[in-house]
Amino acid sequence: MSGQSGGPDSGKSVDRWQLYIILCSDNSLYTGITTDIERRFIQHAEGKGAKYFKGRQPLRVVYLEEGHSRSSASIRESCIKSMSRADKVLLVSA
Repeated sequence: MSGQSGGPDSGKSVDRWQLYIILCSDNSLYTGITTDIERRFIQHAEGKGAKYFKGRQPLRVVYLEEGHSRSSASIRESCIKSMSRADKVLLVSA
């Protein structure tokens, strides 16, 4: 049972979470977390999930960090969401 816990994420690797940034059709940057970036991108493209995508379309994933726990991914997401757009652009282009 290495890499697993008996908690809410039972059966999932604790380091399976990903943090992502998506470039949107209005040139905005959306930040989120998931365990499956391909599935989540499709959900966004189909208008399912985040209300943020109502009226705008996701174009592509421009940044991805892997190997997070649920907790560390949430903390990193909060940190990035508090950044200025200029700082996010620097992060994405690094």
